[in-house]
Amino acid sequence: MARTSPIQFIQQTRAEIGKVVWPSRREVLLTTSMVFLMATLLAVFFALVDLLIRSGLQGVLTFFGS
Repeated sequence: MARTSPIQFIQQTRAEIGKVVWPSRREVLLTTSMVFLMATLLAVFFALVDLLIRSGLQGVLTFFGS
């Protein structure tokens, strides 16, 4: 395994960072808003599923209970 000096490592790291294509402000805001929207929609969906399952189980337990 080839060993590099700390100076070479820093130079290579800077060269790699220079190749990164950073997102624009608009892209960051758009993807962030989409994440919040999807998280909200999934929270509502799972809350409704939980409510449906809970009421179904209560109905079954009431029907077969004493």
